[in-house]
Amino acid sequence: MEDKTVLITGASSGIGRATAETFEAEGWTVYATARDTDDIEALAEAGCRTQELDVTEQEDVDAAIKRVVEEDGRLDCLVNNAGYAQFGPLEDVPTDRVHDQFDVNVYGPHRLIRAALPHMREQGEGTVVNISSVAGRIATPGMGVYNGSKFALEGLTDALRGEVDGYDIDAVLIEPGPVDTNFDDRADEELENGTERSGAYDSIYAFYDEGQTFGGTSALAVAPTDVAETVLEAACSPDPDPRYPVGQVAKYSTLLRFVPDRLRDGVYRLVKKLA
Repeated sequence: MEDKTVLITGASSGIGRATAETFEAEGWTVYATARDTDDIEALAEAGCRTQELDVTEQEDVDAAIKRVVEEDGRLDCLVNNAGYAQFGPLEDVPTDRVHDQFDVNVYGPHRLIRAALPHMREQGEGTVVNISSVAGRIATPGMGVYNGSKFALEGLTDALRGEVDGYDIDAVLIEPGPVDTNFDDRADEELENGTERSGAYDSIYAFYDEGQTFGGTSALAVAPTDVAETVLEAACSPDPDPRYPVGQVAKYSTLLRFVPDRLRDGVYRLVKKLA
């Protein structure tokens, strides 16, 4: 894989960092990016090439893709990993916070995809890997904004897969369940600073406080390396699957899509009563 290149967003920690380390260990040329390159110094020391990249800034996006192409002549895999969670009932989340969520989780990948595809088409192959979530398949009360961003990313990727198929470019979704990272820390921060509590949804907040919805260190959480190895598998496959659920929670939760809506809503009502 020494002639293969990958650009990874959000590589400062968690899934992004593990993915950069995994690809580098397999001999890929890795461009690890983050908003602050100080956060990825260890990756540079490990052999990755590092780049400042805020996915909400078009200039950063263009500069990152341009560097890869100028230095290596090709971009084989784009991993859109940068993202965060905004928790809170929809009434309590200001619209500007919804915009911020989509700017990172949806518009960011879209910016990178638009910048990368012309080069992938020219070289006649490539893989776009979008890090989604089981939350992109199943919506739950109190996670509507995050659900919405991941549902949107899934829709974009499904459409993209058919659009680029004729160019031997693959579009893949990675759908982890809970992952043992600091993802909840950012979610807690957004919850504290990004909601305007109306007082109408105390049971939903209580449910979140009891069990850290997004990740954490529970027995059900998978390691970031598990996700990273799945990303590598998709990037190396000549015919990758459209979706890769990661972890038992993700695999079983996707089955909930086939449960009638009224039954699923009834389960949510029961859970809120028990919280």
